[in-house]
Amino acid sequence: MPAKGKHRRPKSLRFTRSIAVAGTGGAALALPLMGATGAHAATPATAVAQHVEKAAAAAPAAEKTVTTRTYAVRAGDYLSKIADEHNVSGGWKKIYSDNRSAIGGDPSLIHPGLKLSLGKKAAFAGAAHSATRTSAPAAKTTQATPAADTAPSNSASAESGSGYTLPVQGGSVGTGYKVAGSMWSSGYHTGVDFVVPTGTTIKSIAAGTVVSAGWGGAYGNQVVIQHADGKYSQYAHMSSLSVSAGQTVTAGQQIGLSGATGNVTGPHLHFEIRTTPDYGSDVDPVAYLRSHGVAVG
Repeated sequence: MPAKGKHRRPKSLRFTRSIAVAGTGGAALALPLMGATGAHAATPATAVAQHVEKAAAAAPAAEKTVTTRTYAVRAGDYLSKIADEHNVSGGWKKIYSDNRSAIGGDPSLIHPGLKLSLGKKAAFAGAAHSATRTSAPAAKTTQATPAADTAPSNSASAESGSGYTLPVQGGSVGTGYKVAGSMWSSGYHTGVDFVVPTGTTIKSIAAGTVVSAGWGGAYGNQVVIQHADGKYSQYAHMSSLSVSAGQTVTAGQQIGLSGATGNVTGPHLHFEIRTTPDYGSDVDPVAYLRSHGVAVG
C-alpha cells in the first residue's frame, strides 16, 4: 500500500552556472561557463599580476644592498679629505650635495661631531629612480665640470704671455706683503690677501708640481706648488682642495675653492711666493707676479 501522507517531490539542486548557446551548423550546444573564482584556475592575467607583485616586493630588497655609510666629522677634517679617505665617487661635491641640508650653504664650515652620509643618494638614484629621473646625467656633467679647468684658462694667456696668471679672478687686494702686526709669528704678513667670497675658484699661477695639499694649521686647507724656476707658490684658507701631493698642474688649472679655514677673520685667499716649500722663506708675491707680466691690483 502506498504510504500515508502526501508525497514530497525532492527539491532540485541549484547550480550557479550560466549557459552559453553556441551555434554549430544549425545545432545549438549548451556550454557551461564557470567563473575563475569557481574554477580557481590560474589565467594569464593572474600570472602576470603575481609576477608584478613579486617584482615589487623584491625592489626594496635590491635597494638595501647598496651600502650607506655614516661618518662623524673629526677635528681637522674637510670634505675633500673625507672623500679621498673613504673613496667617495664624485669627491667632496658628492658629499656636499648629499648632505647640504646638514652642512648648510658653506661647504667649508663642517664641525666635529657632524654626521655625514656617504653614498646615501646613490642608493636611490641607482635603483628606484633610475628610470624616471632625468637629472642624473646632469649630475654627472656637474661632477665633470672641474676637469674643464685643468686646461690653462683664457685669462692666463690674456694676462701674461709667459704662462703665468693671477691665483684668483675678481678679488680685491686686502692685506699686503710685509704689513707689520703682532698677530703674525714673523711679525709681519708673509703674503698677500685676495678678498673673495667662499667658493671662488683658486688657480695655479703657473705650471708645476703639487708639493703638499692638506691641512696647514693656522693656514687651514692649503696647497703648495713648485714651479720650473725653483720658486714655490702657496694658497691658504681654502674651503676645499681639488689636487693632491705629487700631481702635475698647468697654469690656470683649478686647485681648489677659497674659504675661511684656519686662523682667519673672514673668507679670502692668502697667497705666498717662497724660495722653499716651508714657512719663513717668503718673497714679495706681487713683485713676483708682475715680473712675469701679470697685473696685480
